Amino acid sequence: MTARVLVVDDIPANVKLLEAKLQAEYFDVLTASNGLEALEAAEREHPDIILLDVMMPGMDGFEVCARLKANPELSHIPVVMVTALDQPSDRVRGLEAGADDFLTKPVEDVALFARVRSLVRLKVMTDELRMREATSQQMGVVAGAKLTDVDTDSGRLLIVEDRSRSADRMVEALPSTLECVIEAESQAALARLKEEEFDIIVVSMSLEAYDGMRLCSHIRSQEQTRQTPILIIVEDGDTERLVRGLDIGVNDYLVRPIDPNELLARVRTQLRRRRYAERLRSNVKLSIEMAVTDALTGLYNRRYMTGHLSTLIQRAQGTGKPVSLLIMDIDHFKPINDTHGHQVGDVVLQEFSRRISANIRGVDMAARYGGEEFVVVMPDTEPAFASMVAERLRAEVAGRPFRLETGPGSLTVTVSIGVAATSGVGDTADRLLKRADDALYHAKHTGRNRVVLNRRAAA
Repeated sequence: MTARVLVVDDIPANVKLLEAKLQAEYFDVLTASNGLEALEAAEREHPDIILLDVMMPGMDGFEVCARLKANPELSHIPVVMVTALDQPSDRVRGLEAGADDFLTKPVEDVALFARVRSLVRLKVMTDELRMREATSQQMGVVAGAKLTDVDTDSGRLLIVEDRSRSADRMVEALPSTLECVIEAESQAALARLKEEEFDIIVVSMSLEAYDGMRLCSHIRSQEQTRQTPILIIVEDGDTERLVRGLDIGVNDYLVRPIDPNELLARVRTQLRRRRYAERLRSNVKLSIEMAVTDALTGLYNRRYMTGHLSTLIQRAQGTGKPVSLLIMDIDHFKPINDTHGHQVGDVVLQEFSRRISANIRGVDMAARYGGEEFVVVMPDTEPAFASMVAERLRAEVAGRPFRLETGPGSLTVTVSIGVAATSGVGDTADRLLKRADDALYHAKHTGRNRVVLNRRAAA
């Protein structure tokens, strides 16, 4: 996964070296040589992640990080402090200032890049929630969530650790307002996770009877724990296992011997991000329930879709990544209503909506455009990939009859799909919809049950 990385260091040689390494890994690199430049670049460029040196003249890295986290527009950007400071108190100070990680030089490149990719993946998910919340705010449905305005003093932790003394020391290091549950066996931990909800899961990578990495993988693959932060405990020097953990979706880590203050700081960081994400999801859900869903299908309605599409197109003009759009129309839908009645027509629309939702990604947005027309908005998506998704959806609709509890028992349904993508600064939601609609018109008039891509650029 590529990303825009802001490197902040007052030593030009350090900047050049890190810039070269990041570019070799296909990251887009921005640079700043002091704290003030870093703040200005962050406000202007909105990078995906910031690698921040601590020891700089004037404004040091701790102050820069604190200012970034105090700004609601920048607080969600991950910050990794990369510095020669190696005292536990320095690490804790950085984490308490809001940094997502504090790495001591020399940092192994593979570990640094794995950490960058891990934090960028989390930011991408947060950005999508923020984008949808911003659309809701513009419509006056919800108030915005703030990363700084969340509770980090209470919560439930599941600690999976078979070293009883180590587990007890972790519990002692955390405030009594955090409820800690200890499990020494992985199967018991998994059984508890199916029945109870936890805010953070702490997993030792040194479990004797079970592979801790496999346990993390299983936790991350389950629906009920997919969004729960995982904090792993690794042995000093076990870079390979740390990198593997970050690759499979672990959120954070601690290195033995565990510093109690660092444990508390990292737990609070994960609680802060979890609560912020929960609030974003809650706001999006509330806005959906109040104003933006289609009552029959449960998909977004046209009003919300056009607002969200406009927001995505505006963002795309800054990032250069295209937004693709599918517009689809159920073939010969009027005869279904005329022959079998509107009740059967409604069942077809509902089943069609379910098949759309089952065949698109989590970041994509499906909406009912009107009548038997539907739209899928696909952020950061090339038109070729969007066409592939459209073809898969077309085949899924045509390949399985729609089952009905009334009327004929089942119906064979097909769909025509038009595809278009943004192509320049002149694009608007209306223009993109028009190009997709033109492609749909072509699909309808060349046989139906097909996908047509409009390759024409914005006017």
